[in-house]
Amino acid sequence: MRVLVTGAAGQLGMDLVSQLHQKGHEVKGCDRASLDITNQEQCWQVIGEFKPDAVIHCAAYTAVDAAETDVDGAYRVNAAGTRNIAVAAEKVGAKFVYISTDYVFNGRSDVPYQEYDNTDPQSIYGKSKRAGEILVQSLSSRYFIVRTSWVYGLHGNNFVKTMLRLGQEKPLVQVVNDQKGSPTYTIDLAHFLLELIYTEKYGIYHASNSGECTWFEFTQAIFEEAEKQGINIIAQLEPCTTEQFPRPAPRPINSVMDHLSIRTNGFSDVRHWKEGLMEFLQQFQVSKP
Repeated sequence: MRVLVTGAAGQLGMDLVSQLHQKGHEVKGCDRASLDITNQEQCWQVIGEFKPDAVIHCAAYTAVDAAETDVDGAYRVNAAGTRNIAVAAEKVGAKFVYISTDYVFNGRSDVPYQEYDNTDPQSIYGKSKRAGEILVQSLSSRYFIVRTSWVYGLHGNNFVKTMLRLGQEKPLVQVVNDQKGSPTYTIDLAHFLLELIYTEKYGIYHASNSGECTWFEFTQAIFEEAEKQGINIIAQLEPCTTEQFPRPAPRPINSVMDHLSIRTNGFSDVRHWKEGLMEFLQQFQVSKP
């Protein structure tokens, strides 16, 4: 297949491009320098020239707190930019994969969110990503909307890397214990996306690693596994509440997502988050200079 990936310099994009190459696909990875998704003519030109069979749209405005004061910036990328890529993909008859987020829900449910539950984003970031979903559904005839959560990988900055650094530097690390969700290792998400684009099982999917935890429980597991890998963690870990760490953008209390579409479309579920974390930390140690 010919596959174009936007956001190819990001943590998910880099793993996607790598896996696509390994599988023998013809890949065009576009970063911000090579493709400005807010420029419609450029989107049409780049996608029109490459004529991909599938476009995987990872590029996004992901600065959750900054979006609260940069509303136009968030919508320019996550809504208008997504529209530009979706329209260009539709023009060449390509399948379109839009990476979305748990932030499209209000986070107040007592049970895991299913794909066709009502959305109710509470932050500008969540609202702008939901706007992107609506545009994709309106403009693409062959779309996969894939919502994910708590993403981390070897490339770029993320929660796991931050906790590893703090764990080795600080005597005390406080982490919220009243927000729960599902971590997602980029390698596992990329593997699922590759599986998806071979099919015509279009629609909305929730794709994270299986299982759930709070941020505190996630950090506990990071520290425990890190020590098994020979990383010297000196920090004492302490739970705290969301109220103790106010942020400009509201965080979902529950962002656990049920993988209803994965099950009902005959895909294998994504492995448990602890297995993904273990592999990440092994790779993290190997990749260190």
